[in-house]
Amino acid sequence: MTSPAFELNPPDLGAWRAGNTGTEGVWRFDAGRPGPRVMLSALVHGNELCGAWALLGLLEAGVRPERGTLTLAWCNLEAFDRFDAGQHDASRFVDEDLNRQWIPARMAEGGTRERRRAAALRPFVESADWLLDLHSMHEPSPPLTLTGMQPRNLALARQLRTPAHVVVDAGHQDGVRMRDFGRFGEADALQPDTRALLVECGFHGDPASLDVARDQCLRFLVAAGVLSEAAAALQLPGWKQADAERQWALHVTGPVVARSERFRFTTPFTGLEVIPAAGTVIGDNDGEPVRTPYDDCVLVMPSTRQARAGVTVVRFARREALG
Repeated sequence: MTSPAFELNPPDLGAWRAGNTGTEGVWRFDAGRPGPRVMLSALVHGNELCGAWALLGLLEAGVRPERGTLTLAWCNLEAFDRFDAGQHDASRFVDEDLNRQWIPARMAEGGTRERRRAAALRPFVESADWLLDLHSMHEPSPPLTLTGMQPRNLALARQLRTPAHVVVDAGHQDGVRMRDFGRFGEADALQPDTRALLVECGFHGDPASLDVARDQCLRFLVAAGVLSEAAAALQLPGWKQADAERQWALHVTGPVVARSERFRFTTPFTGLEVIPAAGTVIGDNDGEPVRTPYDDCVLVMPSTRQARAGVTVVRFARREALG
């Protein structure tokens, strides 16, 4: 598969890399006033640079919480250290996908570098009330917010007013994402005060993904109440982008999981295509046609770049207008 042009360079984390918590890559600031405990995470995958730049920008701007605490975490630094724009997929992880390892037994076992890193990050994730996890995508595509299945997170995505597409999904078959771990994955009735969003800011190498990451950081910090609108405007000029003209909820009904690396789409889909007719063949999964299950089926994040047995290559979703 031909890779799109990669135009976003990796940031030089320099002295910021050490953090101030005793855990490399993790910074924590306490306002000394009661308030929510907010965490912003980036580099869960080592080739997703936009979030790394955004967190660096927050540190360089001297952003501090006005109440509560603020934790900033560059997560998979070992994978990031291997980054090569010419082979950016190769630095997604070292041993296995860090964003599937948020299962207590896996972290306790610690048999891979990603499981050990998840265990090191676990105390910060468990102590957070609000989590924004910044990602980017294998293919050029408009940005997406992933809310999980909790209505409280969908409500927050609507409150933020961007991006235009909000994915409501239950995660992956092969592991648990950070944004679904522990209290974040529990029902609203049990955890009414927690919030967790995962934002796919666009293609890995597109400089516009950094604009999305910065915008989402600013909006999230203001919505959480750790930064006022006035402070955000003063300390982060130019970070806030325009609201989406309209938002759509994409309710995922199921994934398509590759049987092998031979999975192929019939057309080079880029994501968010609406397929009008049920039964339309969109791919081949080791000889079995893959068909859309209903009319007006939305394709969410189609990509064969990481295709192998057990990996999700696309999700089917129903579309609902918000607001």
